[in-house]
Amino acid sequence: MERIKVLIMGAAGRDFHDFNTRFRDDASREVVAFTATQIPYIQGRIYPPELAGPLYPSGITIHDESLLTEIIRRERVRSVYFSYSDVGYEYVMGRAALVQSAGASFVLPDPFAAMLRAEKPVISVCAVRTGCGKSQTCRHVAGLLQQRGLRVAVVRHPMPYGDLVKQRCQRFETLADLERHDCTIEEMEEYEPHLTRGFVVYAGVDYGEILAAAQQEAEVILWDGGNNDLPFFASDLHIVVADPHRVGHERLYYPGEVNVRLADVFVINKEDSAAPGDVQTLGQSLRELNPRADVVHADSLLSVDDEAAIAGKRVLCIEDGPTLTHGEMAYGAAVIAAERFGAAEIVDPRPWLEGTLAQTFAKYPAIGPLLPAMGYSDEQFRDLAQTIARVDCDLVLVGTPIDLTRQMPIDKPMQRVRYSLKEKGEPSLTTLVGRFLDGRKLGC
Repeated sequence: MERIKVLIMGAAGRDFHDFNTRFRDDASREVVAFTATQIPYIQGRIYPPELAGPLYPSGITIHDESLLTEIIRRERVRSVYFSYSDVGYEYVMGRAALVQSAGASFVLPDPFAAMLRAEKPVISVCAVRTGCGKSQTCRHVAGLLQQRGLRVAVVRHPMPYGDLVKQRCQRFETLADLERHDCTIEEMEEYEPHLTRGFVVYAGVDYGEILAAAQQEAEVILWDGGNNDLPFFASDLHIVVADPHRVGHERLYYPGEVNVRLADVFVINKEDSAAPGDVQTLGQSLRELNPRADVVHADSLLSVDDEAAIAGKRVLCIEDGPTLTHGEMAYGAAVIAAERFGAAEIVDPRPWLEGTLAQTFAKYPAIGPLLPAMGYSDEQFRDLAQTIARVDCDLVLVGTPIDLTRQMPIDKPMQRVRYSLKEKGEPSLTTLVGRFLDGRKLGC
Protein backbone atom coordinates (compact mmCIF):
# COMPACT_ATOMS: atom_id res chain seq x y z
CA MET A 1 0.00 0.00 0.00
CA GLU A 2 1.29 3.46 -0.92
CA ARG A 3 2.18 5.56 2.11
CA ILE A 4 0.19 8.74 2.74
CA LYS A 5 2.47 11.72 2.27
CA VAL A 6 2.73 14.24 5.09
CA LEU A 7 4.52 17.55 5.59
CA ILE A 8 5.26 19.09 9.00
CA MET A 9 5.41 22.88 9.41
CA GLY A 10 7.74 23.82 12.26
CA ALA A 11 10.55 25.85 13.75
CA ALA A 12 13.04 23.23 14.97
CA GLY A 13 11.19 22.30 18.15
CA ARG A 14 7.72 20.84 18.43
CA ASP A 15 7.89 19.72 14.81
CA PHE A 16 10.65 17.24 15.61
CA HIS A 17 8.80 16.05 18.72
CA ASP A 18 5.58 15.55 16.75
CA PHE A 19 7.51 13.55 14.19
CA ASN A 20 9.22 11.39 16.82
CA THR A 21 5.98 10.58 18.65
CA ARG A 22 3.53 10.34 15.73
CA PHE A 23 5.31 9.44 12.52
CA ARG A 24 8.76 7.94 13.09
CA ASP A 25 7.53 4.36 13.31
CA ASP A 26 4.33 4.73 11.25
CA ALA A 27 4.74 2.73 8.04
CA SER A 28 1.39 3.99 6.69
CA ARG A 29 2.55 7.61 6.41
CA GLU A 30 5.66 9.25 4.98
CA VAL A 31 6.90 12.64 6.12
CA VAL A 32 8.38 14.06 2.93
CA ALA A 33 9.65 17.33 4.41
CA PHE A 34 9.75 19.78 7.28
CA THR A 35 9.31 23.47 6.64
CA ALA A 36 10.79 26.02 9.02
CA THR A 37 10.19 29.64 10.01
CA GLN A 38 10.79 31.99 13.01
CA ILE A 39 14.34 30.69 13.62
CA PRO A 40 17.24 31.49 11.24
CA TYR A 41 19.73 28.98 9.80
CA ILE A 42 17.38 25.97 9.94
CA GLN A 43 16.29 25.66 6.30
CA GLY A 44 18.40 23.54 3.98
CA ARG A 45 19.45 21.16 6.73
CA ILE A 46 18.52 17.50 7.22
CA TYR A 47 16.68 15.88 10.08
CA PRO A 48 19.24 13.09 10.29
CA PRO A 49 18.55 9.38 9.72
CA GLU A 50 19.99 8.60 13.17
CA LEU A 51 16.98 10.45 14.63
CA ALA A 52 14.45 9.83 11.87
CA GLY A 53 14.67 6.04 12.16
CA PRO A 54 14.83 3.10 9.74
CA LEU A 55 11.89 4.30 7.62
CA TYR A 56 13.98 7.34 6.65
CA PRO A 57 17.47 6.10 5.68
CA SER A 58 18.31 9.46 4.05
CA GLY A 59 16.75 11.61 6.74
CA ILE A 60 14.22 14.36 6.03
CA THR A 61 15.00 17.71 4.42
CA ILE A 62 14.10 20.94 6.22
CA HIS A 63 12.93 23.61 3.76
CA ASP A 64 12.11 27.27 4.19
CA GLU A 65 8.36 27.75 4.70
CA SER A 66 8.22 29.95 1.58
CA LEU A 67 8.42 26.69 -0.44
CA LEU A 68 5.37 25.20 1.29
CA THR A 69 2.89 25.10 -1.60
CA GLU A 70 5.57 24.07 -4.10
CA ILE A 71 6.45 21.03 -1.96
CA ILE A 72 2.80 20.11 -1.42
CA ARG A 73 2.16 20.03 -5.17
CA ARG A 74 5.44 18.41 -6.17
CA GLU A 75 5.30 15.65 -3.56
CA ARG A 76 1.51 15.20 -3.68
CA VAL A 77 1.24 15.84 0.04
CA ARG A 78 -2.10 14.84 1.55
CA SER A 79 -1.82 16.31 5.07
CA VAL A 80 0.13 19.23 6.52
CA TYR A 81 0.66 19.31 10.30
CA PHE A 82 1.12 22.71 11.94
CA SER A 83 3.75 22.28 14.67
CA TYR A 84 5.02 25.61 15.95
CA SER A 85 3.84 28.16 18.46
CA ASP A 86 3.07 31.76 19.40
CA VAL A 87 1.18 32.80 16.29
CA GLY A 88 -2.06 34.71 15.97
CA TYR A 89 -5.26 33.07 14.84
CA GLU A 90 -5.32 35.17 11.66
CA TYR A 91 -1.86 33.84 10.82
CA VAL A 92 -2.86 30.23 11.52
CA MET A 93 -5.90 30.44 9.26
CA GLY A 94 -3.83 32.16 6.60
CA ARG A 95 -1.49 29.14 6.62
CA ALA A 96 -4.54 26.87 6.51
CA ALA A 97 -5.87 28.67 3.43
CA LEU A 98 -2.47 28.40 1.75
CA VAL A 99 -2.25 24.67 2.45
CA GLN A 100 -5.81 23.91 1.35
CA SER A 101 -5.46 25.97 -1.82
CA ALA A 102 -2.50 23.72 -2.71
CA GLY A 103 -4.68 20.61 -2.29
CA ALA A 104 -3.83 19.27 1.18
CA SER A 105 -5.56 19.01 4.53
CA PHE A 106 -4.41 21.37 7.29
CA VAL A 107 -4.06 19.66 10.68
CA LEU A 108 -3.70 21.12 14.17
CA PRO A 109 -2.44 18.00 15.97
CA ASP A 110 -4.02 16.60 19.13
CA PRO A 111 -1.57 17.80 21.82
CA PHE A 112 -2.33 14.90 24.16
CA ALA A 113 -1.16 12.37 21.56
CA ALA A 114 2.35 13.82 21.83
CA MET A 115 2.49 14.10 25.63
CA LEU A 116 4.78 11.46 27.08
CA ARG A 117 3.92 9.87 30.44
CA ALA A 118 6.52 10.19 33.17
CA GLU A 119 7.08 7.84 36.10
CA LYS A 120 7.76 10.84 38.35
CA PRO A 121 5.47 13.82 39.07
CA VAL A 122 5.61 16.56 36.43
CA ILE A 123 5.04 20.26 37.07
CA SER A 124 4.87 22.35 33.91
CA VAL A 125 5.31 26.10 33.54
CA CYS A 126 3.99 27.48 30.25
CA ALA A 127 2.58 30.80 29.06
CA VAL A 128 -0.03 32.68 27.08
CA ARG A 129 2.68 34.42 25.00
CA THR A 130 6.44 34.61 24.70
CA GLY A 131 7.79 37.13 27.20
CA CYS A 132 5.13 36.77 29.92
CA GLY A 133 7.74 36.03 32.58
CA LYS A 134 7.60 32.28 32.32
CA SER A 135 11.32 31.81 33.00
CA GLN A 136 11.32 33.71 36.28
CA THR A 137 8.17 31.82 37.31
CA CYS A 138 9.87 28.52 36.53
CA ARG A 139 12.91 29.57 38.57
CA HIS A 140 10.59 30.45 41.45
CA VAL A 141 8.90 27.05 41.32
CA ALA A 142 12.29 25.33 41.13
CA GLY A 143 13.27 27.18 44.29
CA LEU A 144 10.13 25.99 46.07
CA LEU A 145 10.99 22.39 45.16
CA GLN A 146 14.57 22.91 46.29
CA GLN A 147 13.37 24.22 49.65
CA ARG A 148 11.52 20.95 50.13
CA GLY A 149 14.79 19.07 49.67
CA LEU A 150 13.70 17.47 46.40
CA ARG A 151 15.94 16.39 43.54
CA VAL A 152 14.71 18.33 40.52
CA ALA A 153 15.38 17.87 36.81
CA VAL A 154 14.46 20.90 34.73
CA VAL A 155 13.49 19.83 31.21
CA ARG A 156 13.49 22.71 28.77
CA HIS A 157 11.38 23.03 25.63
CA PRO A 158 13.67 22.30 22.64
CA MET A 159 16.02 24.76 20.98
CA PRO A 160 18.13 22.36 18.85
CA TYR A 161 19.87 24.70 16.43
CA GLY A 162 23.20 22.88 16.14
CA ASP A 163 24.24 19.32 15.34
CA LEU A 164 20.96 17.47 15.86
CA VAL A 165 22.57 14.07 16.43
CA LYS A 166 24.83 15.48 19.15
CA GLN A 167 21.84 17.31 20.62
CA ARG A 168 19.69 14.20 20.79
CA CYS A 169 19.73 14.18 24.62
CA GLN A 170 21.64 16.98 26.34
CA ARG A 171 22.38 17.25 30.05
CA PHE A 172 23.66 20.50 31.57
CA GLU A 173 25.06 20.69 35.09
CA THR A 174 27.69 23.44 34.97
CA LEU A 175 28.31 26.59 32.95
CA ALA A 176 31.13 24.72 31.19
CA ASP A 177 28.46 22.47 29.66
CA LEU A 178 27.07 25.50 27.79
CA GLU A 179 30.38 25.83 25.97
CA ARG A 180 30.70 22.09 25.48
CA HIS A 181 27.32 21.98 23.73
CA ASP A 182 28.01 25.12 21.62
CA CYS A 183 24.87 26.83 22.94
CA THR A 184 23.28 29.84 21.28
CA ILE A 185 22.43 32.95 23.29
CA GLU A 186 18.80 31.87 23.38
CA GLU A 187 19.76 28.52 24.88
CA MET A 188 22.07 30.13 27.44
CA GLU A 189 19.33 32.58 28.46
CA GLU A 190 17.16 29.65 29.47
CA TYR A 191 19.75 27.24 30.92
CA GLU A 192 22.24 29.49 32.71
CA PRO A 193 19.89 30.86 35.42
CA HIS A 194 18.96 27.29 36.43
CA LEU A 195 22.57 26.11 36.44
CA THR A 196 23.76 28.96 38.64
CA ARG A 197 21.11 27.90 41.18
CA GLY A 198 22.33 24.31 41.24
CA PHE A 199 19.74 22.63 39.02
CA VAL A 200 20.38 20.07 36.31
CA VAL A 201 18.82 20.93 32.94
CA TYR A 202 17.89 18.55 30.14
CA ALA A 203 17.04 19.54 26.57
CA GLY A 204 17.57 18.32 23.02
CA VAL A 205 15.64 16.59 20.26
CA ASP A 206 14.40 13.17 21.38
CA TYR A 207 12.22 13.79 24.42
CA GLY A 208 11.56 10.11 24.94
CA GLU A 209 15.27 9.63 25.68
CA ILE A 210 15.38 12.88 27.63
CA LEU A 211 12.48 11.83 29.85
CA ALA A 212 14.03 8.41 30.49
CA ALA A 213 17.31 10.04 31.57
CA ALA A 214 15.76 12.86 33.63
CA GLN A 215 13.49 10.68 35.70
CA GLN A 216 16.41 8.42 36.66
CA GLU A 217 17.95 11.20 38.76
CA ALA A 218 14.97 13.32 39.80
CA GLU A 219 12.09 13.07 42.23
CA VAL A 220 10.18 15.80 40.39
CA ILE A 221 10.41 16.87 36.74
CA LEU A 222 9.91 20.57 36.05
CA TRP A 223 8.89 21.33 32.46
CA ASP A 224 10.20 24.76 31.44
CA GLY A 225 8.10 25.71 28.43
CA GLY A 226 9.07 27.67 25.34
CA ASN A 227 7.11 30.42 23.60
CA ASN A 228 3.46 29.69 24.42
CA ASP A 229 3.74 26.02 23.50
CA LEU A 230 2.21 23.10 25.39
CA PRO A 231 4.32 20.68 27.45
CA PHE A 232 5.70 17.54 25.82
CA PHE A 233 5.08 15.58 29.01
CA ALA A 234 1.69 14.90 30.59
CA SER A 235 1.56 17.38 33.46
CA ASP A 236 0.32 16.78 36.99
CA LEU A 237 0.31 20.51 37.82
CA HIS A 238 0.06 22.87 34.85
CA ILE A 239 1.02 26.50 35.61
CA VAL A 240 0.33 29.11 32.91
CA VAL A 241 1.75 32.65 33.05
CA ALA A 242 -0.22 35.59 31.61
CA ASP A 243 0.87 39.15 30.86
CA PRO A 244 -1.40 42.12 31.73
CA HIS A 245 0.53 44.24 29.21
CA ARG A 246 -1.08 42.16 26.44
CA VAL A 247 -4.69 41.79 27.55
CA GLY A 248 -6.76 39.90 24.99
CA HIS A 249 -3.88 37.81 23.68
CA GLU A 250 -5.14 34.90 25.79
CA ARG A 251 -7.96 34.64 23.20
CA LEU A 252 -6.03 35.46 20.04
CA TYR A 253 -2.85 33.33 19.92
CA TYR A 254 -2.19 29.67 19.25
CA PRO A 255 -1.62 27.53 21.24
CA GLY A 256 -1.70 29.98 24.15
CA GLU A 257 -5.46 29.69 24.54
CA VAL A 258 -5.11 25.91 24.71
CA ASN A 259 -2.71 26.40 27.62
CA VAL A 260 -5.24 28.72 29.26
CA ARG A 261 -8.02 26.17 28.98
CA LEU A 262 -5.80 23.39 30.38
CA ALA A 263 -4.27 25.37 33.25
CA ASP A 264 -4.48 24.29 36.88
CA VAL A 265 -2.94 27.59 38.00
CA PHE A 266 -2.69 31.02 36.39
CA VAL A 267 0.07 33.44 37.31
CA ILE A 268 -0.75 37.02 36.36
CA ASN A 269 2.75 38.49 36.32
CA LYS A 270 4.21 42.03 35.98
CA GLU A 271 1.37 43.63 37.93
CA ASP A 272 3.74 46.26 39.33
CA SER A 273 4.27 47.74 35.84
CA ALA A 274 0.73 47.22 34.50
CA ALA A 275 -2.43 49.29 34.75
CA PRO A 276 -4.75 47.96 37.48
CA GLY A 277 -7.64 47.92 35.04
CA ASP A 278 -5.70 45.67 32.69
CA VAL A 279 -4.91 43.27 35.53
CA GLN A 280 -8.60 43.09 36.40
CA THR A 281 -9.69 42.62 32.78
CA LEU A 282 -7.13 39.86 32.24
CA GLY A 283 -8.17 38.04 35.40
CA GLN A 284 -11.82 38.13 34.36
CA SER A 285 -10.99 36.83 30.88
CA LEU A 286 -8.91 33.95 32.26
CA ARG A 287 -11.70 32.96 34.66
CA GLU A 288 -14.23 32.96 31.83
CA LEU A 289 -12.04 30.66 29.74
CA ASN A 290 -11.13 28.36 32.66
CA PRO A 291 -13.07 28.89 35.88
CA ARG A 292 -11.54 25.87 37.64
CA ALA A 293 -7.95 27.22 37.74
CA ASP A 294 -6.50 29.08 40.71
CA VAL A 295 -5.24 32.61 40.05
CA VAL A 296 -1.93 33.80 41.53
CA HIS A 297 -1.02 37.50 41.42
CA ALA A 298 2.63 38.51 41.15
CA ASP A 299 5.04 41.36 40.50
CA SER A 300 8.18 41.12 38.37
CA LEU A 301 10.82 42.70 40.59
CA LEU A 302 13.64 44.45 38.74
CA SER A 303 17.04 45.11 40.22
CA VAL A 304 20.23 46.67 38.84
CA ASP A 305 23.75 47.04 40.17
CA ASP A 306 23.55 50.80 40.70
CA GLU A 307 20.28 52.68 40.21
CA ALA A 308 21.89 56.09 40.57
CA ALA A 309 24.33 55.38 37.73
CA ILE A 310 21.43 55.15 35.25
CA ALA A 311 19.91 58.56 36.01
CA GLY A 312 20.55 61.08 33.26
CA LYS A 313 22.38 58.61 31.00
CA ARG A 314 21.86 57.84 27.32
CA VAL A 315 21.18 54.11 27.52
CA LEU A 316 21.33 51.22 25.04
CA CYS A 317 18.81 48.55 26.09
CA ILE A 318 19.57 44.94 25.18
CA GLU A 319 16.61 42.59 25.60
CA ASP A 320 15.76 38.90 25.24
CA GLY A 321 15.57 38.18 21.49
CA PRO A 322 12.44 36.00 21.13
CA THR A 323 10.42 38.35 23.36
CA LEU A 324 10.99 41.14 20.84
CA THR A 325 10.72 39.10 17.63
CA HIS A 326 7.88 36.56 17.50
CA GLY A 327 6.83 37.62 21.03
CA GLU A 328 6.00 41.05 19.55
CA MET A 329 6.91 42.99 22.70
CA ALA A 330 8.10 46.56 22.17
CA TYR A 331 10.05 46.61 25.45
CA GLY A 332 11.51 44.36 28.11
CA ALA A 333 13.20 44.50 31.50
CA ALA A 334 16.00 46.82 30.37
CA VAL A 335 13.59 49.43 29.03
CA ILE A 336 11.48 49.32 32.19
CA ALA A 337 14.64 49.74 34.27
CA ALA A 338 15.83 52.66 32.12
CA GLU A 339 12.53 54.46 32.52
CA ARG A 340 12.13 53.63 36.21
CA PHE A 341 15.63 54.78 37.20
CA GLY A 342 15.67 58.03 35.23
CA ALA A 343 17.65 57.45 32.04
CA ALA A 344 17.77 60.60 29.92
CA GLU A 345 17.32 58.72 26.64
CA ILE A 346 16.90 55.19 25.28
CA VAL A 347 19.30 55.15 22.35
CA ASP A 348 17.97 53.73 19.09
CA PRO A 349 20.55 51.18 17.82
CA ARG A 350 19.22 51.00 14.27
CA PRO A 351 21.72 53.47 12.73
CA TRP A 352 24.58 51.21 13.87
CA LEU A 353 23.21 47.73 13.09
CA GLU A 354 25.64 45.17 11.71
CA GLY A 355 24.89 42.40 9.21
CA THR A 356 22.32 39.87 10.37
CA LEU A 357 20.88 42.25 12.97
CA ALA A 358 19.74 44.51 10.15
CA GLN A 359 17.94 41.49 8.67
CA THR A 360 16.26 40.83 12.03
CA PHE A 361 14.91 44.39 12.17
CA ALA A 362 13.73 44.13 8.56
CA LYS A 363 11.77 40.97 9.40
CA TYR A 364 10.42 42.38 12.69
CA PRO A 365 10.08 46.15 12.16
CA ALA A 366 7.98 46.60 15.32
CA ILE A 367 11.02 45.96 17.53
CA GLY A 368 11.69 49.68 17.84
CA PRO A 369 14.64 51.35 19.63
CA LEU A 370 15.96 48.24 21.34
CA LEU A 371 18.62 45.68 20.61
CA PRO A 372 17.56 42.01 20.66
CA ALA A 373 20.25 39.66 21.96
CA MET A 374 20.37 37.55 18.82
CA GLY A 375 22.98 34.79 18.78
CA TYR A 376 21.87 31.80 16.73
CA SER A 377 25.23 31.61 14.96
CA ASP A 378 28.84 32.78 15.24
CA GLU A 379 28.00 35.44 12.67
CA GLN A 380 25.15 36.79 14.81
CA PHE A 381 27.42 36.79 17.88
CA ARG A 382 29.91 38.93 15.98
CA ASP A 383 27.23 41.24 14.62
CA LEU A 384 25.77 41.75 18.09
CA ALA A 385 29.19 42.53 19.60
CA GLN A 386 30.09 44.92 16.78
CA THR A 387 26.73 46.70 16.99
CA ILE A 388 27.12 47.21 20.75
CA ALA A 389 30.62 48.57 20.17
CA ARG A 390 29.40 51.04 17.53
CA VAL A 391 26.33 52.46 19.30
CA ASP A 392 26.88 55.96 20.69
CA CYS A 393 25.65 55.68 24.29
CA ASP A 394 26.73 56.32 27.88
CA LEU A 395 25.60 53.01 29.36
CA VAL A 396 24.49 49.54 28.26
CA LEU A 397 21.60 47.93 30.14
CA VAL A 398 21.47 44.17 29.56
CA GLY A 399 18.00 42.75 30.19
CA THR A 400 18.74 39.16 29.23
CA PRO A 401 19.14 36.64 32.09
CA ILE A 402 22.74 35.75 31.20
CA ASP A 403 26.11 37.36 31.76
CA LEU A 404 26.62 38.60 28.21
CA THR A 405 30.24 39.55 28.93
CA ARG A 406 31.13 35.87 29.14
CA GLN A 407 30.29 35.64 25.43
CA MET A 408 31.59 38.93 24.06
CA PRO A 409 33.56 41.98 25.21
CA ILE A 410 31.49 45.07 26.04
CA ASP A 411 33.81 48.08 26.19
CA LYS A 412 31.22 50.47 27.61
CA PRO A 413 29.85 50.98 31.13
CA MET A 414 27.31 48.22 31.62
CA GLN A 415 24.74 47.03 34.11
CA ARG A 416 22.69 43.85 34.19
CA VAL A 417 18.96 44.00 34.84
CA ARG A 418 17.78 41.07 36.95
CA TYR A 419 14.18 40.14 37.57
CA SER A 420 12.42 37.77 39.89
CA LEU A 421 8.87 36.78 40.75
CA LYS A 422 7.22 38.21 43.88
CA GLU A 423 3.93 36.60 44.84
CA LYS A 424 1.11 38.76 46.22
CA GLY A 425 -1.51 37.42 48.60
CA GLU A 426 -3.25 34.07 48.43
CA PRO A 427 -3.51 31.71 46.75
CA SER A 428 0.23 31.77 46.11
CA LEU A 429 2.49 29.41 44.22
CA THR A 430 4.12 28.61 47.54
CA THR A 431 0.78 27.37 48.89
CA LEU A 432 -0.39 25.62 45.71
CA VAL A 433 2.90 23.85 44.98
CA GLY A 434 3.17 22.89 48.64
CA ARG A 435 -0.32 21.42 48.55
CA PHE A 436 0.58 19.48 45.40
CA LEU A 437 3.70 18.04 47.03
CA ASP A 438 1.90 17.24 50.28
CA GLY A 439 -0.72 15.31 48.33
CA ARG A 440 2.03 13.14 46.92
CA LYS A 441 4.01 12.98 50.18
CA LEU A 442 7.05 14.56 48.50
CA GLY A 443 9.75 16.50 50.30
CA CYS A 444 10.32 17.51 53.88
